[in-house]
Amino acid sequence: MARQRTPKPSPPSEVMLELKRLDVGSVVAVVGHPIHVMMVHFPIAFVMATLVIDLAYWGSGDVFFVRAGLWSTGVAFWMGMAASLVGIAELLLVRGIRLHEASWSHAVAAMTLVAIAGANWGMRMLDPTTILPHGLALSALGSVMVGFPGGPGGTLGLGHGIGTLGASKG
Repeated sequence: MARQRTPKPSPPSEVMLELKRLDVGSVVAVVGHPIHVMMVHFPIAFVMATLVIDLAYWGSGDVFFVRAGLWSTGVAFWMGMAASLVGIAELLLVRGIRLHEASWSHAVAAMTLVAIAGANWGMRMLDPTTILPHGLALSALGSVMVGFPGGPGGTLGLGHGIGTLGASKG
């Protein structure tokens, strides 16, 4: 019986060597999965849902949509705050992440989006009658703004491999 040869493992690619050199793995992770990446979907979804809710309110005038919009913007804001805190921790704790210009662009755009969501929620808390037109305008602005942190954020994860090593350093 002929013995099969085990192929030699190929040397690490240049990309993997660069990732290891820059140390861009996530430090705020659960079982190797970056928490920030898991959390950002929620505020994005609620910002988009708020626009749909405001359009439904505009079309129907049903006060149900006033309450739904208040909850939607509140969840968008507070989940955005939570995702931002985790993202800031990653930015400050991992040197390799700070070296990428896209990290800073992503952070500034995300903070702007959270501020828009906070203004939208605060306005609804103080005076629900201002939903039309101000709440609708803030919802539309927030929905457009979602793309601005998303571009650099996607570049970081997919283009530069940020957080893809998945090893928790804690």
